[in-house]
Amino acid sequence: MEREFIAERQKGLQAYLDVITTHHILSNCELVKKFLDPNSYSVNYTEIALQHVSMFFRSEPKWEVAEPLKDIGWRIRKKYFLMKIKNQPKERLVLSWADLGPDKYLSDRDLQYAVKLLSSCSHPYIYKITFATANESSALVIRPFSEKGTLKDLIYKAKPKDPFLKKYCNPKKIQGLELQQIKTYGRQILEVLKFLHEKGFPYGHLHSANVMLDGDTCKLLDLENSLLGLPSFYRSYFSQFRKINTLEGVDVHCFGHLLYEMTYGRPPDTIPVESFPPAPSVFVVSVLESILTSEALKNGMPTVSRLLQMPLFSDVLLTNSEKPQFKIPTKLKEALKISKECIEKRLTEEQKLIHQHRRLTRAQSHHGSEEEKKKRKILARKKSKRSANESGEEHSAKYSNSNNSAGSGASSPLTSPSSPTPPSTAGASSIPPAPPPPPLPPAAPPPSTEVPTARPEASAGRGALLSSIQNFQKGTLKKTQTCDYSAPRIS
Repeated sequence: MEREFIAERQKGLQAYLDVITTHHILSNCELVKKFLDPNSYSVNYTEIALQHVSMFFRSEPKWEVAEPLKDIGWRIRKKYFLMKIKNQPKERLVLSWADLGPDKYLSDRDLQYAVKLLSSCSHPYIYKITFATANESSALVIRPFSEKGTLKDLIYKAKPKDPFLKKYCNPKKIQGLELQQIKTYGRQILEVLKFLHEKGFPYGHLHSANVMLDGDTCKLLDLENSLLGLPSFYRSYFSQFRKINTLEGVDVHCFGHLLYEMTYGRPPDTIPVESFPPAPSVFVVSVLESILTSEALKNGMPTVSRLLQMPLFSDVLLTNSEKPQFKIPTKLKEALKISKECIEKRLTEEQKLIHQHRRLTRAQSHHGSEEEKKKRKILARKKSKRSANESGEEHSAKYSNSNNSAGSGASSPLTSPSSPTPPSTAGASSIPPAPPPPPLPPAAPPPSTEVPTARPEASAGRGALLSSIQNFQKGTLKKTQTCDYSAPRIS
């Protein structure tokens, strides 16, 4: 319990926590959040999910749970279960249950309708939804289970059923995809993003674990996330850059992360990225530079259409002939538009707060640094010396002016009453008379009488007296009370 030992351990713990909280996957881990903020993460969401799933099975008896898929996702409030149909026991499906998030702006009625509408969506690059439903507090979606897993499983060579941390946090081998895979998968993802943007359907949840692989085809997952108001996987990145203020811009920024991961087999260490490692093609780097560099983040994201025209994707031939179908009623389209605007407004407000906090932190850090403290001390010392010099010069100037006034005003009438006349001597008749006095300065009053000339050695005293009389102010005198004792007293 020695103080030095405890202080040393405190520093070590802080350094350990700094590393964990700056790691994108670890910082979102439930164990880390519970350790740092136990009060906010005390709810057991697995139990809540089981309650909702049990209630669902009462109304839909044809489904049953095969096994829970523990921690296969990164969200704390989203749980997964492996499902099967009673009359088709070999067919495997995945049920995902999720709580509503902070960006849920649709009314309960519109939310339920929009979630149910997802199962009618047909697109070659969107993963099929078997069943979807929502209520006032959560949503439940069922999809076919893929043994091949997601694009992230392919990159990290992981098993789909393993926990998220085990699969992706510390991969044994880091290796990117081949150039043709990067081109094909990238083009397919951009095509489906363009389709959703044209439909006015907000997404904002693109990352490699939300892209399912079906043969050589990429298919987008979790379209329901934006409807439920869930935060994006990369929100902590794009919320720092005020130019990424639309969901279209968010999708493009997330695509930049995904392209980097496909190219290098790992996510970028920091954002922005100023220099890129060698890539399979210069065209890959040109796309990454248009999204992830500080210049791109400062100027804003390119559009999906612009990315499709870039050399990396423009020559990719898509062989899938399935016609996309996703009919959204006009009334729901308007509700989705308002919801999208609200999501973007909250993002902008959050970015503003982060920007203000960063400015304040930088200012505090700057003023609190040792170098800045030294600068301020030196500056204060210089200022003090300058003030002292200026006051000294001003005092000298006043003294000089006083002497000048005294010398030029030696014959002033104000000094005449107290000025003694030169004593007469035996040789006084031989001394020539003194010259007439020089004219007075403009500030001095005009002479009224002739006075005898003062001796040169008394001029300094007269000058001081003259200055004192000229600067005299009647208002500075203190009031006095006189006690008159001149009257006779009778004892």
